[in-house]
Amino acid sequence: MSMIVRRLARAATAGLVAAAALTAAAHSAEAADTLGSAAAGQGRYFGTAVAASHLGEADYTATLDREFSSVTPENEMKWDATEPGRGTFTFTSADRIVDHARSEGMDVRGHTLVWHSQLPSWVGSLGASDLRTAMNNHINGLMGHYKGEIHSWDVVNEAFQDGGSGARRSSPFQDKLGDGFIEEAFRTARAADPAAKLCYNDYNTDGVNAKSNAVYNMVKDFKSRGVPIDCVGFQSHFNGNSPVPSDYRQNLQRFADLGVDVQITELDIEGSGSAQAADYTKVVGACLAVSRCTGMTVWGVTDTYSWRSSGTPLLFDGNYNEKPAYDAVLAALGGAGGPGEPGDPGDGAVSCTATYTRTADWSSGYNGQVTITAGGEPISSWTATVTLPAQQTVSSLWNGTPTRSGDVMTVRPSWNGTLAAGASTSFGFTVAKNGSDAAPTVGACTAS
Repeated sequence: MSMIVRRLARAATAGLVAAAALTAAAHSAEAADTLGSAAAGQGRYFGTAVAASHLGEADYTATLDREFSSVTPENEMKWDATEPGRGTFTFTSADRIVDHARSEGMDVRGHTLVWHSQLPSWVGSLGASDLRTAMNNHINGLMGHYKGEIHSWDVVNEAFQDGGSGARRSSPFQDKLGDGFIEEAFRTARAADPAAKLCYNDYNTDGVNAKSNAVYNMVKDFKSRGVPIDCVGFQSHFNGNSPVPSDYRQNLQRFADLGVDVQITELDIEGSGSAQAADYTKVVGACLAVSRCTGMTVWGVTDTYSWRSSGTPLLFDGNYNEKPAYDAVLAALGGAGGPGEPGDPGDGAVSCTATYTRTADWSSGYNGQVTITAGGEPISSWTATVTLPAQQTVSSLWNGTPTRSGDVMTVRPSWNGTLAAGASTSFGFTVAKNGSDAAPTVGACTAS
């Protein structure tokens, strides 16, 4: 499809996109009962990686369209998929994802412009001068095709080595163009689409370590010299050998303090049951605690198609059933419960809300209070979750019965479970700051 024809086709769907956006907004106003609508209520997006080859599968597409507000093409925008021969671009698979996303009112993250992997063989055979030209032509060709249609681009991906050195990774770009190739890629990208957010993306940078320090120093240097970088992506692939770091939120915050947005770009957590759910809660809580964390993307819709499927790392199982991790994420986002779950106002069930206030504060600690308010029907019991920043600990709690899993407290009534319609009660707790003054995150209230 030619560029002009493509633009006309996009213009023709503008009404559909606007209608979808209005529908989503109305749905969110009624009840934040999906991942995307709950995240929107927190001022963030909740996205997923998408493969074009699965868009013909009804359950896959239905889950995608219902739950997510952003998509990232899993492989379809990488260099080998979009420019297999020098100067010969092909966008068929990527176009399918972008067209579908925009027809559903979703944002699109572009992934990825410059990366050492999934390169066609001709790239590695070029000399330095030709490689520089090819890199810039590739950025211009890909971004030009989607100009105005991509929310954020991973401009450079995984340019630093693992381990303790903080050195740059060997690649055709690093080896032939030197350290300056990253800056050049960002400057070229800004000129190609000034409206798009430009991100650096990497893995094993989730906590403070030599690799994340190297990325931090690069971003700090870029910001000081006016190099156009808007965001940093943290892939956040976790398992038992690489758990959610205790300083995850603090690491996100220090990057945000440089003046860039932070995004969780490829989230998956191996495991199952309550342990997996607790880890997902930690990640969501960390993002919500950092004002410049603009959104989260899980790396796939269903465990079946995950790149680490044997680890069952996603929010939906192979039959597209919601897992405990899904419920935990929705609750952490302040959602009203999944389809058919208690707390969804659409199913006629009783409901409640939970709001947090800091009632006292001193140098080493504070008192917090969560107010539970019944909805339009009386309730006989309620449950609320409180996720604490990693360093903080609760020394006492009153007017509620807590259970703890890591940083997450699930609180149920002690004597105050029964509430008339519109009535309120509260529970309180004392927290030792241990160096962190951040506020806890209060999840959804569920009632019976």
